[in-house]
Amino acid sequence: MTQQGVRWTADQVLALAPDDSSRKAGSKLGAAGPWSEAGSSDEGTVWGLCRGSGGKPYQTVVDIADAAGPAYKCSCPSRKFPCKHAIGLLLLWAGGPGAVPTAEPPGWAEQWLEGRRKRAESKRGEAAAGPSAGSADPEAARRRAERRAERVTAGATELEQRLSDLLRAGLATAGERGYGLWEETAARMVDAQAPGLAARARELGAIPDSGPGWPVRLLEECALLHLLDQGWLRRDRLPAGLAATVRSRIGLPASADGPPVRDTWLVLAQYDTADAKLTTRRIWLHGVGSGRDALLLSYGAAGRSPELALPVGLALEAELSAYPGAGQPRAALGEQFAAPAPTSVRPPGRTPREAVARYGEALRDDPWLDAVPVTLERVIPAPDGDSWQLADADGDTALPLAPAALSRPGLWRLAALSGGAPVTVFGECGHRGFTPLTAWPEKTGEAVALC
Repeated sequence: MTQQGVRWTADQVLALAPDDSSRKAGSKLGAAGPWSEAGSSDEGTVWGLCRGSGGKPYQTVVDIADAAGPAYKCSCPSRKFPCKHAIGLLLLWAGGPGAVPTAEPPGWAEQWLEGRRKRAESKRGEAAAGPSAGSADPEAARRRAERRAERVTAGATELEQRLSDLLRAGLATAGERGYGLWEETAARMVDAQAPGLAARARELGAIPDSGPGWPVRLLEECALLHLLDQGWLRRDRLPAGLAATVRSRIGLPASADGPPVRDTWLVLAQYDTADAKLTTRRIWLHGVGSGRDALLLSYGAAGRSPELALPVGLALEAELSAYPGAGQPRAALGEQFAAPAPTSVRPPGRTPREAVARYGEALRDDPWLDAVPVTLERVIPAPDGDSWQLADADGDTALPLAPAALSRPGLWRLAALSGGAPVTVFGECGHRGFTPLTAWPEKTGEAVALC
């Protein structure tokens, strides 16, 4: 696929930056001044030499044609991925056809590209060959799964007893005992190899004394945790789809074994969440032909951006395979048939009333679902007391924004984009409200990332 006629925007490039400091530093390198011998190929490669503090310039090369997102190589010592030089080079390339001339890649860039091609061919060969005979022992795998299921069952049984003790003593004791109660409970669930139960136990620890009405919220979350426990303990009585959802919520590993769906997938949102150990990247896609929404998850060690990067406003032709579970949107990216490229196509929209109804329907398949992906059409962001809402421009309904969305700079970007006029907004709709992630002007215009 020829990339020279398909320029990314500056916002799409900056969305690749691992943090704000990299974004600012890369922006300063997005002009021709520090670069020499910059060039690009019709195959989708950009390279250049960037002047640094030392006597030898940094060699930077980016493979834009990689269907899973750009791949980078730079001789600088930075541990960030991509580094500021790669971001600056892409910004220079995105500036227009004349900014980076078409040429043959130099030897150092060609050597890296050749190595990538060989590794990609090797991976394709391994995938085509399938797992080698004897590489896995099905009987041993079955025994391991049984042992883990026994440990999870023991953990779920213990958790049920702890919840019963809490309710018997009264919810007020949760505030008196502090966070240690829940951290110790979470540690027991980790020992039971049930990370999903451990994560929910930790979340309970943040509720006591968190503001007016916290006992009600704690009771609601305890009820959902009890429901998940009971779902696991009675999983043999559940429909297959719901049983798979319970296993997923418990934290048991699963593979994307759904039939591959080939489509043109619109990249609707990309955002990261991080803790002390891991950075999780969530990428929402929408299939133009299938009408399906899909969620890609990618992970990176603490302080390192996940490798998969698909900025908002791109589209890619690829196969996706769904993970098991009733109504689960998570999928795995399979074979890609073209590099991601900018698109003006938008997903179909809904009204706020229809968005709430969709979330209600999804809860039947997954009672622990926090939110569903929804595109709202012709809505107007407007203040609502101390909060904000998205009002239907053609009706009398509105969706309140989730509390977490009120402190994000994307809210003001959304208000500025609207200016009081209707806009199209993609985001996550759940019991806490609507979290806007991407917006488009009413008729024409590029997607604007809000996260």
